[in-house]
Amino acid sequence: QVQVVESGGGLVQFGGSLRLSCTASGSIFRLYSMGWYRQAPGSQRDLVASITSGGSTKYADFVKGRFTISRDNAKNSVYLQMNSLKPEDTAVYYCYTDRSPLGGAKYWGQGTQVTVSS
Repeated sequence: QVQVVESGGGLVQFGGSLRLSCTASGSIFRLYSMGWYRQAPGSQRDLVASITSGGSTKYADFVKGRFTISRDNAKNSVYLQMNSLKPEDTAVYYCYTDRSPLGGAKYWGQGTQVTVSS
């Protein structure tokens, strides 16, 4: 009932930047948070960053100081500015929305590939 679409991935050199975008639509009444996970081949899906409707943010330790999450509530959109990219950032990045402050009602986008070359 909630559709999530992300874009902005691609191939970038070490130290480069990308900006990911995500928009939610459908049954988005009382949407609490939006954010990003990433998953490399053979690995689990890890939280990258999240932001609540009130603007509170959380970041994984491996992206602190390099990535910035932001949100446009009027557009039901979330963005991830990714700077100083490293090869270990290579993964599929998934946008999500969540109706619950406890993290139990997530809807996922299809993913966008980020590849960082050395």
